[in-house]
Amino acid sequence: MDTRRLFRITATAFVAAGLLISGCSSGSSSSEASTSNADADADADAGSGAGAVSIDPAALKKYYDQKLKWRACGVPGFECATMRAPLDYTKPDGTQIDLAVSRKKATGPGKRLGSLMVNPGGPGGSAIGYLQAYAGIGYPAQVRAQYDMVAIDPRGVARSEPVECLTGKEMDAYTQVDQTPDDQAETAKLAASFKKFAQGCEKRSGAILPHVSTVEAARDMDIFRTALGDQKLSYVGASYGTFLGATYAELFPKSTGRLVLDGAMDPSLPARELNRDQTAGFETAFRSFAEDCVKQSDCPLGTKSVADVSNRMKTFFTTLDAKPVPTGESRPLGESLATTGVIAAMYDESAWPQLRQALADAMKGDGAALLSLADSYYERDSEGSYANLMYANSAVNCLDLPPAFSGPEEVTKALPSFEQASPVFGKGLAWASLNCTYWPTKATGSPHRIEAKGAAPIVVVGTTRDPATPYKWAQSLAAQLSTGTLLTYNGDGHTAYGRGSDCIDTAINAYLLEGTPPKDGKKCS
Repeated sequence: MDTRRLFRITATAFVAAGLLISGCSSGSSSSEASTSNADADADADAGSGAGAVSIDPAALKKYYDQKLKWRACGVPGFECATMRAPLDYTKPDGTQIDLAVSRKKATGPGKRLGSLMVNPGGPGGSAIGYLQAYAGIGYPAQVRAQYDMVAIDPRGVARSEPVECLTGKEMDAYTQVDQTPDDQAETAKLAASFKKFAQGCEKRSGAILPHVSTVEAARDMDIFRTALGDQKLSYVGASYGTFLGATYAELFPKSTGRLVLDGAMDPSLPARELNRDQTAGFETAFRSFAEDCVKQSDCPLGTKSVADVSNRMKTFFTTLDAKPVPTGESRPLGESLATTGVIAAMYDESAWPQLRQALADAMKGDGAALLSLADSYYERDSEGSYANLMYANSAVNCLDLPPAFSGPEEVTKALPSFEQASPVFGKGLAWASLNCTYWPTKATGSPHRIEAKGAAPIVVVGTTRDPATPYKWAQSLAAQLSTGTLLTYNGDGHTAYGRGSDCIDTAINAYLLEGTPPKDGKKCS
């Protein structure tokens, strides 16, 4: 599978389930860092909603003063290091955690512009993996020439104190549980699976679970910025990475440089509304797939109309719910895995031919190809091991917002609105929203507007038929940010930068290299 598509597919897991002028210098003093923290906390106490806790800037000095020891890390051209941060920012003299960071130095020519931090989203996507497999080698040459390309795996993710929850076999069972229960027994089994998942996370990662919030990850980014010697943060965040970037701007507006937030999330929405909006986003993407499918000679879902494709897709899911098809291994393809495989292909329209073939095979009794799509979404390898993407995804989401539902009864009441949002995916995504209900750690975040007053111009990018981060979220975030400017891509797929639109890429490159944001409301195709 194409590396870029893989990262796009994993850039945002279900929200329910479970990307101006930057000053750069040779160094940033601890006093500057402390001032930034003090300003942020004053804003938070005033009701900004991000990290409204008491932080002592002086107690963080040892973290801001640390020197990173860079070393080769097995990938040509890249260096790695370990950065220290407090587990609990309210107790900076307490337990410390080790966070993995990586960089690829600017190649030249041209004036060095400092560091460009990247994050592919998730939450739970490895920023270092994204940097080393794509951003550090695939971003435009001029951007890589003038910026050191850098990344930090957020706390709880990949190389940075990863959250662990289930064994590979337990995760296999979890991904196969019926997420469209038809009776009380199936509902109880689904609830039990969410409880077992949460209990596994508490058992294996209980110490870090209360401290993987987006606010804490943003504070870690500020320590990293200072350790890199940058006065201001330049950053490209995709999907959930936009929430991380916006949170940073809220906490540290005076340290915010050139921020690109691509495939934006809306921080003002509660979990249930986020999940319902995302459900509608996948329906929009599926209808776009269906419009293309009916034009193709190999469409296995009919060639009459979009409605026909949708109805056949729903019928196929229902058939699999009753009778899964073999895949050539011990995991048959049931409705849950098939739905995940279809959703995975919605992230990038280049996966549509692969999806048509996978559906055709499954309808003939061979579910291997559709299972492979689901495995790519879950980051499961051929040996049955899972990356920690889905574990970190739940850990961060369940800490950032109170749960969407208090129990199965509330899900049942909300089903009509979810099924109205998506006749194809609504029921399954409504029930998937139950996962945080049983989470062992109480949410520390809450929905709130992010204005980031005092920040430099921030570019928010939205794609009109984005499945995972609906376009209206980008419109909302750009309007919330006091210096937000909206850049629109009229097209399909998740995120826009580097997806083949010269208009989008030219606008973002000019912003990153020259500090000139595109005109607010600029549209590209």
